Amino acid sequence: MKVRTVSDVGGAAAEFLIDRVRRGTTDGRRFSMALSGGRTPWAVFEELSRADLAWDRVDIFQVDERVAPRGHTDRNLTHLHEALTSRVPAELHPMPVDDDDIWAGAYRYGDQLPEVLDLVHLGLGDDGHTASLAPDDPVLEEHDCSVSLTDAYLGRVRMTLTYTTLDKAAEIVWVVSGEHKRDMLRRLVAGDHSIPAGRVNPERAIVITDIAL
Repeated sequence: MKVRTVSDVGGAAAEFLIDRVRRGTTDGRRFSMALSGGRTPWAVFEELSRADLAWDRVDIFQVDERVAPRGHTDRNLTHLHEALTSRVPAELHPMPVDDDDIWAGAYRYGDQLPEVLDLVHLGLGDDGHTASLAPDDPVLEEHDCSVSLTDAYLGRVRMTLTYTTLDKAAEIVWVVSGEHKRDMLRRLVAGDHSIPAGRVNPERAIVITDIAL
């Protein structure tokens, strides 16, 4: 795992994503990326939306999503659409958390994923969670499915990519901001398996952060 410490996390993360999309869509190729929610990425996605890229060859998947009605402020999709996908002609693949049978929706979403995602964007929670892989949740031991459901976490059941999917990604970019996450970031970089984030394969990962370790 590489760590890149910068003063402007949002700008550096947007620059990184723009570079990867541009390189990934050369020669008519399609590029697949899975994006996380949270407040930190909103400005990143807005800056990304202003980039002149081959958006018609980009597939955007979700890393995780709360089970809530479409358009609800709890939904990662609401903010992702507002900041990015309403502004660019990328192919958006939203997690079907408003389906009547969300387990069937999770399996179907797994079938939609490419065998290997070109890029996965992850964040890091104060408790060491990433995606919706939270401490002590049974989903941490799910190795048969690409996409699964969690127990209720902070008031919402979630749909999430599992380690099975994350660990196959061609590249992972962690975007971590705020001194309050220093301890968890150190544990992530150290590969501490006692936190969910520390169990993600670090071999093809880079961390963009404003925290000096």
